[in-house]
Parts: sequence; structure tokens; C-alpha cells
Amino acid sequence: MTNLTLLGSTGSIGTSTLDVIRRWRDRFGIFALVAGRNVEVLAEQIAEFRPEVAVVADEAALDKLRKLLHKMGIRAPELASGRAARVAAAVAPEAEIVMSAIVGVEGLEATYEAARLGKRIGLANKEVLVAGGELVTRAVRDSGAELLPVDSEHNGAHQCFRAGRRDEVAKLILTASGGPFRETPAHLLEKVTPEQALHHPTWKMGQRITIDSATLMNKGFEVIEACWLFGLSPKEVEVTVHPQSKVHAMVEYNDGSVIAQVCTTDMRMPIQYALTYPERADAPVPRLDWKESARWTFEPPDYAKFPLLKLAYEAQEQGGSATCTLNAADEIAVQAFLKGEIGFTGIAATVNETLQRVANTSPCSVEELLEMDRRSREVARGIIRAAKRETVTTGAASSA
Repeated sequence: MTNLTLLGSTGSIGTSTLDVIRRWRDRFGIFALVAGRNVEVLAEQIAEFRPEVAVVADEAALDKLRKLLHKMGIRAPELASGRAARVAAAVAPEAEIVMSAIVGVEGLEATYEAARLGKRIGLANKEVLVAGGELVTRAVRDSGAELLPVDSEHNGAHQCFRAGRRDEVAKLILTASGGPFRETPAHLLEKVTPEQALHHPTWKMGQRITIDSATLMNKGFEVIEACWLFGLSPKEVEVTVHPQSKVHAMVEYNDGSVIAQVCTTDMRMPIQYALTYPERADAPVPRLDWKESARWTFEPPDYAKFPLLKLAYEAQEQGGSATCTLNAADEIAVQAFLKGEIGFTGIAATVNETLQRVANTSPCSVEELLEMDRRSREVARGIIRAAKRETVTTGAASSA
């Protein structure tokens, strides 16, 4: 029996991971479930999977969970809350695999410490490598840890790279659905509403990643991740828009051959791959039907219309803390857009200005990275507040 610590158990990746584990009860068990504040879902997971440890965000959530478990008549496992408890659940010797699926930099420290101990890590948290790629990949190299990507594109790339040697690779090609505004004229993007941006054509995901997919920032993050995961330069990673989302990644080799990874658009596929690698276990979802007629198209992304993708390439080229600032500013800008404080195009404007204002440094520890993240968020919030004041002033002047 292989035991897991699941960081982010109540999110979409977390619940999909548990769905995969239901198929392999004789093979995988849960040591720890780590969640945020969704204690209702966590309590149901505790009742079903009987972990030894459960961790929540803070004391308020912990108190609520205790009362809920008592009311449900469920024997509580060891309960804890906060940053230190997240890390302890990830580094515990009982946890042979750590599934890193916490959204945001909250999952960075626990994942980094698991990497330092040489554990197998299923990585579904983009921010871990976007913000801390150099630190985390160095820890993986030094400890011999296994870092297996769970994002469908990187998971597909991981499979494609198995077809040849690294020195035979010409480039990696990541596919993007293009989001809901692929065919929307650029001049109309300013009027896009959060409701429209949250309507992804292919995937059902959380709010932030769905907005990032609409701006193509998510694909920019994936370029950065790919550079760290596979030892590539930004110039060796290409993005192509593939609205059907059936081809997840392609690797072009020196002889011109292109190896593509194709599968059903269901996150249980890459999750199971990460858990069972190098074995290929039976498919956890329906297979593609090759008897059905289908048309797959590919086209280049519009960097002018979606400037965040270009900013991601530039930040990775700069190195240092630029990608940490990129991620922090984007998260704040997306939150502001969802609240109606800035327009859709204001997301890119906020990120661009934050990158210009925050000096690029070379963080040497998780603590320094988190401080850079905090500082970048503060700058981004200031930019948004200034933009709101200017909008109010302009509106008042127009009325007068």
C-alpha cells in the first residue's frame, strides 16, 4: 500500500485524485488530507478515506471541522491547521507520494520540503514552479525526488519525452484551447464581463485558472513550468492554439519527427499517470473513439491580443524573481477583475506595470520568495487603487 498526502483535497484536482484512488483501494491509501476552509467537503472525505491526519487553513476552520465531525459521528483523525501543519503533512515519513494541488503560493513551502526529502510529487500547483522553479528543481536534483507533472499539457510532454533522448529534442509544443475569446475582436475585450470570462469552452476549473485561460496567462505559466520541468529555454517552448483540446503536447525531435500525446480531456488521466508511473494502468475514463469523424485544428496565438503570454516568456528570460512577481500581480489583478474593480484588459496592464515597478532579485530561500510575492502583491494592489481613483476622477469630470 502506497500512502499519499493530498495538498488541496477539496479542490478540483484533489477530488479527481480521490476519484482515481477509489479505483485502486488495494494499492493507494490516504495518510493526510490538507484543505483550506471547505470543511463540509473535507468532513465527507475524512468519513470515506479515513486519513491519519487532516489539516485546514486556520483555527476557525479547525474548530468548525471538529464540531462537524462530532455532529456526523465520525471519529476524528489527528487535526491541525496552518502553514507548519501543511508542511508536516507533506514531509511525514508515512507519505510516500505528495499530490501538490493547493492553488497559489500557499502550496510552495510544503512542496519544496517534500522535494528536499526525495519524495515522489504529483505537481498540479503551477505556482510552485512559476514562483520557485529554481529552488524546487534544485531540491529535486539534490535529493533524487520524482517530480511528475499533473497538468494535462506537461503530463503529455512527459510522456512524449519518453520517445527519445533529451539531446535529440528540437522543441516542445504546448497546446492551448484559446479560451472563450479566441475569435473575439481585440477592441471588444475591454467590455468582457467576469461571467463571460468564466465560461471556458473545454475545461471545468476554478475561477482563477479559468480567467488565466481566457487571458492566455495560464499558457504563459505553463511555458515557465515546462522550462523548469524539462530543462528547456523559453525559445525551445512553443505554444499553438488547438481549440479541440485533444492533443495536449507535442515534442519535435531533431529529425523532424513529432511525437504527440492525445487523450480524453479528463484530469483523472494525468493524475493516474503520476501515481502509477512508469506503469500505464487501465484508463480511468472512457477512451477516445477513433471511429468518430473529427477535425483538429492548430493556429498561432495572437500575442498582441493576449499580451500576458508574451510577458510570461519575457519574465522567464529575465530569470530571478520576475516570474514570482508575474504570478503575484496576476493573482491580484484577476481578483480585482472578478470583483469588477478593473476591466478584462486591465489584468495585463496591471501585471505589466507591476513588473516594471518591482526590482528583479535572486531569492535564495522560500522565505525570500514569499517576501517577494508579498511585495509584488502590495504593488499590484496600489496600481489597481490608483486606476480606480483615476476612473472616479475622470467620471466626475465628465459629469461636470
